[in-house]
Amino acid sequence: MVQAADARKIIKKRIKKFPRFQADRFKRMNPAWRKPRGIDGRVRRRFKGSTLMPNVGYGSDKKTRFRLRNGFYKFLVRNPSDLEMLLMHNEKYAVEIAHNIGAKKRKEIV
Repeated sequence: MVQAADARKIIKKRIKKFPRFQADRFKRMNPAWRKPRGIDGRVRRRFKGSTLMPNVGYGSDKKTRFRLRNGFYKFLVRNPSDLEMLLMHNEKYAVEIAHNIGAKKRKEIV
């Protein structure tokens, strides 16, 4: 298998998602994070034992951000000419063919 040139270990500070406060209580509420803005909100006031809020401290290491698990960066390819850019950087980027590319062009790219 091909190895990435920079074999740094990717460490994520938090893997679990940040759920929206009280999204588990209402089916109509999307669990995607929204910042609580109420005047008496426990979460906004960061009381002990309440839901954690995302902040800048949970960010990934700048050197390993956006990396795939195998150590490569994802590069989206839409036509065969996009591959020419990757000839010099084949140890850093992994190709992903765009979802809206048909079978004929996929064969050309591969």
